[in-house]
Formats: sequence, C-alpha cells, structure tokens
Amino acid sequence: MKYILMDYVQEAGWPQLTRDEQIHWLGAYKAYMEAMTKAGVLKDSRGLEPTSATTTVRVRNEKTQVLDGPFADSKEQLGGFHIIEVADLDAAITWAARSPTALHGVVEVRPVIEGTWLTRNILDFVKPE
Repeated sequence: MKYILMDYVQEAGWPQLTRDEQIHWLGAYKAYMEAMTKAGVLKDSRGLEPTSATTTVRVRNEKTQVLDGPFADSKEQLGGFHIIEVADLDAAITWAARSPTALHGVVEVRPVIEGTWLTRNILDFVKPE
C-alpha cells in the first residue's frame, strides 16, 4: 500500500542553525533517503518552496480570492513529502519514525488512494442508506 509521509517543520528554524548543524541535518536526511531507496520503498520525494512563495486560492460568493502566503497560520509548515510503498500502516509508521523530521517537527502518515474522489466510482464513497 502507498502512504505519504508529510514533513511539517518550523521553517524559520533552519536559518537559525549553525553551518555545522545544517550539515549534520542534511547528512541525516541523506542517510534516511538512501535507506528508503535501498529498501525499495521510496516511490517519490519532493521538497516545497518556503511558505513565503505560497499563493492561496479560494472562491467565496462566486468570487475568486487570491491571497499571498499560506492560509493556515500554524507553528509548523509542510516542508516536503515522501511517497512510500510498504505492506501496511505499521511499516509506514516505522519509516516515519526514522525521519529526522520526527526529531524536531512532525511527520504525518496518510494512506494514498489511486485517483481522486472525482476519478473513482463515487458510489464507493457513499454510505448505504
């Protein structure tokens, strides 16, 4: 089964680290990525630009609103994600716990479905009467 591991971090913390601390964490992430690759579970991995590059779009009263920056005001921001394919949730949690992000942020684990609500048979998601 595929899972997405979403890394939530305090992006303002990175510039506060010393160069040696940054090198340490980059090495830890590299080792983590290599371990997932070697185990054959890593299917995709991406980082995101800082929240300052975010544009939020919503429609209210049939009018499109475009906002600079993230809509959610939170301590932690989504910094990147990994899509893995493993046997079950326990295996996904094991990989999430190995992430350096789990030491200073949060790793959210969520099953990935094939397609979207719109591309799948909608009746699969409707509760029977």
